[in-house]
Amino acid sequence: MPILAVCREIECGGEMSAVTDRTGTGGFTAAQASIWGPEDVYVKKGSTISLTCSVNVHSSPPGSVLWYHGANVVDFDSPRGGISLETEKTASGTTSKLLVTKASLSDSGNYTCVPSNANPASVYVHVLNAGEYPAAMQHGEHGACPALAPTTLLILLTALALAR
Repeated sequence: MPILAVCREIECGGEMSAVTDRTGTGGFTAAQASIWGPEDVYVKKGSTISLTCSVNVHSSPPGSVLWYHGANVVDFDSPRGGISLETEKTASGTTSKLLVTKASLSDSGNYTCVPSNANPASVYVHVLNAGEYPAAMQHGEHGACPALAPTTLLILLTALALAR
């Protein structure tokens, strides 16, 4: 059976990246980047954000690995300073480590690792003020259902009981 190569584009931050996967007898699929750790990362204000992205493409390592904060490419030369990138290519794959020192509240948000030859991976970074704890935060789309006040919950339960 022939191997069918499929080329598709992935949009990330307004730029398009071509990713090739193969289907058929070979069973190849698009390479996938992964960011170590949980999907939600919590750091204290003033500490260092450390994100590590792995791309296990042995046949051809990515030509480049870009990092996005939201829709913007991370700018290592920004006036903010304190942002660095370490990329290591080995026989087992490519590892890209993003370091953001002296984290501020504006550093919160979605971070995406975009290798040139693999699907991207994302995490959401929450920078916490002193004394804040992850369980006490409202996360919107990144957290669980919003908490209901006891009175609201009682009214809803009563309405449900009366509806029966």
